Amino acid sequence: MNLRDTINQDVKEAMKAKNAKKRDALRLLTAAFKQIEVDERKELTDEDVIKIIQTQIKRRNDAASQYKDANRDDLMQIELDEISYYEPYLPAQLSDDELCDTITKIVAELGATTMKDMGKVMGAANKALAGKADGKRISECVKKTLTL
Repeated sequence: MNLRDTINQDVKEAMKAKNAKKRDALRLLTAAFKQIEVDERKELTDEDVIKIIQTQIKRRNDAASQYKDANRDDLMQIELDEISYYEPYLPAQLSDDELCDTITKIVAELGATTMKDMGKVMGAANKALAGKADGKRISECVKKTLTL
């Protein structure tokens, strides 16, 4: 069973359990899958599904921070709840130490020494760490590693 089938099964289980919040959050996710399939005319792989989930989580985080700035804690909580429904479908995230160790190895392999090499390092790191860490964490660690 692929990741998308698992999500569809969880939508059905949420419906049976009458968990409207989870059902609606997962339906938004499946709608995003269908939109990409229609727009790009392709069948989604598990890697594509993970990228879409990460994008949706990033959007929810951005919205939650905007709601927090506007003192709309009720709407912020809705966004955070949706994130909590999406996160179990992602691969296990690397700890900060594991992330920095991996990036240090990538920097050594590429021979990067200055911030001018950041783009090259980011490209390799994003490929190697796809799904295991978000871009913001990767970027912070690359900057830290290159400025040492």
